[in-house]
Amino acid sequence: MMQRWRRFRRLRGFERGIVLEAATTLPFAWLAVRLLGFRICKSAFERQRIIAGNSKFSKADALETARRIAHLEAVTAANLFLRMSCLEQSLALCRMLRRCGMNPGLRIGARKEANRFEAHAWVELNGIVLDGGEAEHTHFVPFRRFDSSMEAETH
Repeated sequence: MMQRWRRFRRLRGFERGIVLEAATTLPFAWLAVRLLGFRICKSAFERQRIIAGNSKFSKADALETARRIAHLEAVTAANLFLRMSCLEQSLALCRMLRRCGMNPGLRIGARKEANRFEAHAWVELNGIVLDGGEAEHTHFVPFRRFDSSMEAETH
């Protein structure tokens, strides 16, 4: 516990803020998905719309900052008392990036592995995967959009 506290204290102010935001947003996402369901939760998390060009970061800075936020959010999720799913983490990460003026995309994909249906969620910024490792999502066929239609993309 003391080592975690020391690591937290070594973070810069912006990073501490991200960890604290993640520590509140992640449990909220966990609870919201269970109580409200995915569609309502996604809608609530997306209410903060981003106007194109409204980001406080340049495109290069935005990507670097988004990756740092994704990393800090993942570390925070791993240290919470709740076990967070990729969907909950991705919803929370999208919300956090929107609050920074970015416009991330939530992607959800599916696969059938050993006669089991599996799904995975991840976040992209300008087509670049931010969370879950670069190759983890490649084993899933992504849905085109998670709006009103859920058609699988064909490559």
